[in-house]
Amino acid sequence: MLAGNRFALLCLFGFLAAETQAEPLRREPISPRGETIQLFNGKDFHGLYTFLKGRGVRREPDDVFRVDDGMIHVTGEGRGYIATENEYRDYHLSVEYKWGKRDDGSGYVRNAGVLVHGTGADGGHSSGVWMASLEVQLAQGCEGDLIVIRGKTENGQPISVDMASEVRKAEDGKTRWQAGGEKVRYSGKQFWWSQHEPFFQEKLDTRGKQDVASPTGQWTRVEVVCRGDGVTVKINGVTVNEALDVSPAYGKILLQNEGSEIYYRNWQISPLDKIGRASCRERVYHPV
Repeated sequence: MLAGNRFALLCLFGFLAAETQAEPLRREPISPRGETIQLFNGKDFHGLYTFLKGRGVRREPDDVFRVDDGMIHVTGEGRGYIATENEYRDYHLSVEYKWGKRDDGSGYVRNAGVLVHGTGADGGHSSGVWMASLEVQLAQGCEGDLIVIRGKTENGQPISVDMASEVRKAEDGKTRWQAGGEKVRYSGKQFWWSQHEPFFQEKLDTRGKQDVASPTGQWTRVEVVCRGDGVTVKINGVTVNEALDVSPAYGKILLQNEGSEIYYRNWQISPLDKIGRASCRERVYHPV
């Protein structure tokens, strides 16, 4: 009798295990309610993980992704990112960054980015580095540009990331963001921020004449307001770009390591009701 009961229990546990494997638990994307969520606690990588091409995923600080004096210190070696374990939607993201001394040696501008709506496989992009997402560019002179990054699911199926924007055409014949301008869909190129300097030469430590990012070595504040399928970008309090009809409209949040030493701090998301709908476009740059 005892042996029979044991056998029945083993069969039951086996059935439950099989069911668990077939239907893994799904976590819904988180929207902050009432209180600000600190994505980085200033002490360790709790709730975060890192990915580096050729090395994969890690969940502890290491030689490339470190914690220094309450900041995330990215040395710039290799290519990858630090990412949230959870997915988020409908939030007001803010993070501050400043450049360190190391660059990639190419003479190109210092480069990094904030990626929102990250989904699918780590390294699922064709480069083997990024995750399907929408990038808010931090490269010098390009702060606030928007880039669609497509990727793959864990089983190799393509993930199509898409967006639209309202734009105007500048003197170099290329488009810049302008609220109320012609609405265009993603065309395979990045959407430049409103005052991306025409004919800008992307050389190390150069700046555009209208740049609102802080000088090299000083802190710059980035805000990304994600409301429904819209994304609004602010640099140092100035609205510089906006995406419409963004798909997917939620996901992980990532900070890039793209060959340049960089520090990040005060990485957090706040509820949208704390900023109000009208404030997303305060202090917008308009063409002159």
